[in-house]
Amino acid sequence: MHSMTGFGRGKHENDLREYIVEIKSVNHKYNDISIKMPRNIAYLEENVKKEISKVISRGKVDVYISFANNSNIGRNVKINTELASMYINELRKICIETGIQDNINVIDIAKMPDVLSIQNDEDEELLWSELQNALKEAIDGFVSMRQVEGEKIKKDLLERINEVSENTNKISNFSTRLVEDYVVKLTNRVKEYLKTDVVNESRLAEEVVIYADKCSVEEEITRLKSHITQFVELLNTDGAIGKKIDFLLQEMNRETNTIGSKANCLDITNLVVEIKTELENIREQIQNIE
Repeated sequence: MHSMTGFGRGKHENDLREYIVEIKSVNHKYNDISIKMPRNIAYLEENVKKEISKVISRGKVDVYISFANNSNIGRNVKINTELASMYINELRKICIETGIQDNINVIDIAKMPDVLSIQNDEDEELLWSELQNALKEAIDGFVSMRQVEGEKIKKDLLERINEVSENTNKISNFSTRLVEDYVVKLTNRVKEYLKTDVVNESRLAEEVVIYADKCSVEEEITRLKSHITQFVELLNTDGAIGKKIDFLLQEMNRETNTIGSKANCLDITNLVVEIKTELENIREQIQNIE
């Protein structure tokens, strides 16, 4: 199980070329990857996105890439000879018209606007192969951190779902005694009101059946236990499970609410409150799960 929160950094240097990749992510409903990188290697953005998408399925991911190229590769100095000739001709005209000595040299011309330019002609395959080294290091650290965080969350979720399971079992035990307790209370109440020890067993049985049908929560408990089992199984499943667990929690909340509304018992009501509290804590935690 992976957390959606993580950070990774990678660096690669070769022949005066340096690449630094930083990846960080936070919670997000979908897979949202944002990449910031220098314009001269921006054509590699889609490649970077594909590599990151292989290891995550959900989360808001920000990627920052820096590239320092101090080597000669991909750099060509171009001289605009036509423009340089135009500068020379115009400067010579000024010399003739003003009588200034003609001492024009190459350095002066080279300083003129647009005479010299550096054109980039990168080796795309080479730069991508080098960038991949930094990217892989960053991804490995990023995934490792998400796994570590995921294990911590998993441990916490298991403890909380075990608490839900224990309280569900307690509710089951209380629910089996509800009818018995009701029979005793109803019998005593009838005797008290009618001032007699003789009770109409047939009428009493009818009331008990109606009450038993009204307050029975066995079906809800069975479904709730089933959801708990599925929850634990999901925690031990590889891949993205956040959305599935979120759906399970909705179903568990629904069953718990039904139990609380049907069971006319203070002990069960208190346990329902405990379960709902834990389910809410779980819901908050799974917002961090991929």
